Amino acid sequence: MMNTLSVFRKIAVAEGLSYVLLVFIAMPLKYWADMPLAVKYTGWAHGLLFMLYIVFLIMAWVEYKWSFKRTALFGVASLLPFAPFWVDKKLKEDN
Repeated sequence: MMNTLSVFRKIAVAEGLSYVLLVFIAMPLKYWADMPLAVKYTGWAHGLLFMLYIVFLIMAWVEYKWSFKRTALFGVASLLPFAPFWVDKKLKEDN
């Protein structure tokens, strides 16, 4: 059985991976290799994972009574490439 925190950690890693793929692979393919579908599909997946990240972030905030500061920091981390991997690492260390 998976709890909110373990699901959030998995989503954080997937969201981080999708962001890195979007920025460093799909975007160059779109602009340098004239392959716009790379951004379409990677962007769609990233958008879905981003929304799940925010939903599970709020769920974890409520369930685990995180401070606003911690929640805001994890929220900002979703906007920076590679930062969701730090979120996963931080949550793993805390458990």
